[in-house]
Amino acid sequence: MSNTETTMAGYGENITPEYDYGDDSAPCDFTELWAFGKVFLPTIYSLVFILGFLGNGLVVCVLVKHRNQTNLTDICLFNLALADLLFVLTLPFYIHYSNVGQWTFGDFMCRLTSGSHNTGFFCSIFFMVVMTIERYVIILHAHKVARYRTLRAGIALSVAVWLVSLTVSLPVFIFTRANNSQVLSCYYNPQSDTWRYYNIFMANILGLLIPMLVMIVCYARIIPILMNMRSKKKHCVVKLIITIMVTFFIFWAPYNISLFLTFMKSKLPGDVCKLEKNLRLAVTVTETFAYTHCCLNPIIYAFVGQRFMKRVVQFLRKCVPWISLSSTRDLSDSSFKKSSAMSRSSDVTTILTK
Repeated sequence: MSNTETTMAGYGENITPEYDYGDDSAPCDFTELWAFGKVFLPTIYSLVFILGFLGNGLVVCVLVKHRNQTNLTDICLFNLALADLLFVLTLPFYIHYSNVGQWTFGDFMCRLTSGSHNTGFFCSIFFMVVMTIERYVIILHAHKVARYRTLRAGIALSVAVWLVSLTVSLPVFIFTRANNSQVLSCYYNPQSDTWRYYNIFMANILGLLIPMLVMIVCYARIIPILMNMRSKKKHCVVKLIITIMVTFFIFWAPYNISLFLTFMKSKLPGDVCKLEKNLRLAVTVTETFAYTHCCLNPIIYAFVGQRFMKRVVQFLRKCVPWISLSSTRDLSDSSFKKSSAMSRSSDVTTILTK
């Protein structure tokens, strides 16, 4: 087994100028890949951090302001934004690490940053799954579950999801460490290959396969019901559903496939160094691309809902009154009651009962 060093997140390969296989083979030269990562990663991570922080931060602020009107969907939406915020708040550490080429924040922050990043990653995906299931249950079993959609149930569900995410991420907290052997670095380095494989399989199974399967099954039942409605908005809602599934797959599938190939690399044909370089490059690029999904979550799950957008407009008018929002003044309460938005189950229920 090679002495591959993984990134703070515990998945992707750490790009270093040289890679030693621990045998009689000559080490591979990763100078070009390292130089690419030093420019590419800080640039993209900075954009993801700014957009993700602003979008998810706005969702959190609006939901906190309207906490007296909170329902189960709002609780899930709040926690989804909170998970994405936790995720993006670790990116400045990545930016600094990639830019200077060494970890300067100590062992504790190395473990905390990596574990928090991993927890935010899983928690965000788990809440997307929860919101998908909630929509499915409401549309197909609205009367049976109405009494269970309480504030207490939402809080209990949220705590459970965070605990599961934290439990799944425990190996990253435990086995990630700051190492000063050659250059000061922060990477996931378990003593057993089992835990390395565990991370790869958890990312693929819990991070892609199960969420994608849940979305396909639930939305496959929801779409026929929507298509049988007489509402003029049904085609927009169906397009939104398809967008949710396609976007999730496009952003996360390439990354998970790259991770799986790193697990299978010993069985792949070709030059060892060239293969290693290509896999590291693939993981770096697809991982960064996948991270941008957290910037889209506020748009897909919150801002498409006109009722939520009304809250956003009211919030922005109060906080930043110099911004011109005159185009939104025609958004009356009656227009919101007639609108459709899959980002809120109350809107979906309105559509189905017309």
